[in-house]
Amino acid sequence: MSTLLPARLEGSLHLRDGRTLGYAEFGSTRGRPVLWFHGSPGGGRQISPAARQGAREREFRIIAVERPGIGSSTPHRYRSLLDFASDVEALCDALEVARFGVAGLSGGGPYALACAQRMPGRVVATAVLGGVAPAVGPDAIEGGPSTLTRWLSPVFARTHGAFGAGLRVLVRALEPWKHEAVDAFAYFMPPGDKRVFEDEALREMFQDDLYYGARSYMQAILLDAVLFGRDWGFQLEEIEGPVHLWYGDADNIVPLAHGEHIAARLPNAILRIRPEEGHLGSLGPEVTHEIFDAILSHWPEDEASDSSAA
Repeated sequence: MSTLLPARLEGSLHLRDGRTLGYAEFGSTRGRPVLWFHGSPGGGRQISPAARQGAREREFRIIAVERPGIGSSTPHRYRSLLDFASDVEALCDALEVARFGVAGLSGGGPYALACAQRMPGRVVATAVLGGVAPAVGPDAIEGGPSTLTRWLSPVFARTHGAFGAGLRVLVRALEPWKHEAVDAFAYFMPPGDKRVFEDEALREMFQDDLYYGARSYMQAILLDAVLFGRDWGFQLEEIEGPVHLWYGDADNIVPLAHGEHIAARLPNAILRIRPEEGHLGSLGPEVTHEIFDAILSHWPEDEASDSSAA
């Protein structure tokens, strides 16, 4: 029997150009909204058990946005990260959400930063959890995934459809062996992340999210790589609002240097370094509460209970 709190609702927005943008909601219907951008790979159900429970108990609202090519979101190649922020703006308008926080895990980090730059009057605060730094342009950094994304970007720009179809078939075929697949992935992770996968509820969340997200498409991770190998369309110094960052010093996927690099270029950054923690430690209960405490602490008092548009 599942121990995960289910999404309160799962839906999709029909955009003006005919595409759809999928999303899932957790927690309160009218509480302070926080938009969550999943990792690569990931989808609308990549919300940790602690976040689901916290949203219900503290009456805030998590809106998990699916990027193009996963879940209900139509595959689409953006020109830059700011194009995704335009889609998010349309989603918030449709949901009558005037002010909101944003949080991005790993590959979701750049998308959270793009929203903070694009909508400074609407984004209350931003959280980046092991997010990748730019690979090209004035804010570029060497090391970690940067070199890989620069190489993969032109490749996946041409082949994301075929590769995505193959990935979808693989994910669906592995469903009967999902526990063994998670064990194989965890085997290559640092000790901090191995501890994450000892949590049965978190294991279930990853399995459910990946399998459900691949029901129609599996291109998002490839389309992420296409964008990450290009100029983001803005510079980090343009983000004026508060940005909280969490990085593990034992992360072997996105190294701590990426977090230090981003923090040094943001005008209003707070970097928290987690000792002996890997890439996924921010999904644990302790850090989850820190993340939402940090975002909600910036909320204006006159918007304490509801920041939806009138």
